[in-house]
Amino acid sequence: MSYMLLIMEPHGQRAERGLAGGQEAYARMLRFGEGLKARGLLRATESLASTEQAVRLQVRGGQSQLVDGPFAETKEMVGGFFLLDCATRDEAVAIARECPAAEWATIEVRALAPCFHGAV
Repeated sequence: MSYMLLIMEPHGQRAERGLAGGQEAYARMLRFGEGLKARGLLRATESLASTEQAVRLQVRGGQSQLVDGPFAETKEMVGGFFLLDCATRDEAVAIARECPAAEWATIEVRALAPCFHGAV
């Protein structure tokens, strides 16, 4: 089964960490990803740019609305993700515990699923 580990980090944390701290955190995350790859668990991983570079889109009543980041109403942002192949939710949670980002962010573990569950 596929699980996604979403790295939910506080806004502004990257800037507070500074260059050296950011490089160290990034190196730790790269090693974590390589370890998952070596174990045959990693399907994909990416880091995401901060919300200052993001835009949100909504279409309501046929009208598009764009809102440029940063988004004041949120305290966290998705900083990146790991897409895993795990046998169980417990295995995915155990892997999340190994993730270095758990020391500075929240790791949200989500199973991949269809958009809807209709009658079969």
